[in-house]
Amino acid sequence: MLVLPDRDAAEEIAAELELRLGLPEEPRPLREALAGEDDAEDAQWLIVLDDARSTYDPAMLDALAAEYDGWLERP
Repeated sequence: MLVLPDRDAAEEIAAELELRLGLPEEPRPLREALAGEDDAEDAQWLIVLDDARSTYDPAMLDALAAEYDGWLERP
């Protein structure tokens, strides 16, 4: 799961991931409010990738997210 600070960044990365990873469709960014925050402005944007076979390079994903002030969150 990639965690990003805003919708624009999430949408740009989703398009980039579709191309880089050869996904059948662009992943949809999801909005997630920060725990304990009431302000709608304090929300993170998530891109959840199904990688059950661990085929995606975590270093590449983390570096891509970092370009947009985000990070890779691992379970």
